[in-house]
Amino acid sequence: MLSSINNYFSQLKQTLDKLDRKELETFIKILLEARDNNKCIYIMGNGGSASTASHFVCDFNKGMSYGKDKRFKVICLNDNIPTMMAYSNDLSYEDIFVEQLKNFLSPSDVVIGISGSGNSKNILKAVEYANSKGAVTVGLTGYDGGILRRISKYSINANIDNMQVSEDIHIMICHMVHNVLSLIGRDDVKELVYG
Repeated sequence: MLSSINNYFSQLKQTLDKLDRKELETFIKILLEARDNNKCIYIMGNGGSASTASHFVCDFNKGMSYGKDKRFKVICLNDNIPTMMAYSNDLSYEDIFVEQLKNFLSPSDVVIGISGSGNSKNILKAVEYANSKGAVTVGLTGYDGGILRRISKYSINANIDNMQVSEDIHIMICHMVHNVLSLIGRDDVKELVYG
C-alpha cells in the first residue's frame, strides 16, 4: 500500500514539474485583463471538473473580489442545474453549455473549459461557439489535451494519463492563480504579470 501512495505522489510531483510556466503566466494575464476590462469569465466542466469550476468561481468572486474596487465576474455554467436539465432534456447534453453562452457571451469575454480527456463534447461545442464570437478561450486538460487543447486559443495541459492527477493539477492551478493574484500590488509580482 505504501508503494501505491508514494507512486501517486510521485506522479503528481512529476506532472507539476512538467507544467508549462509560460502557459500559467498567460492564464493569469488573461484573467487580469478580463477583470480590468470589466469582462465576464465563464467556466465549465463535467463530473470532478464541474466541482473544480464551482470552486474556481467561489475563490474568484469572493476570495479575489471581496473588498476590492475591481472585481472578477465569474459565472460557472454547470452550477444552474435546472437550466442544464432543461437543455439536456429538450435538446441534448451536448448543448447544456453552449446554449447558456448564447444568452450572455460578449466579444472578449473569457470562456474556460475544464476537461481531463479534452474531448467532452459539451465543452468542445461551447468553446467552438465562443471562438466564433470573439471570446478568449482557455482549455484546462489532462492526458494529451485532446481536441480541447487544439481548439482553445490558450491551454494548460496536465500531461498525464491519470484522471485523478489531472483533476488535482487543475484545482492546484486555481489555487496557484489565486495566490499569485493576491500578491498583486507588490512590485515583483506586477513585473511578472504586466512586464
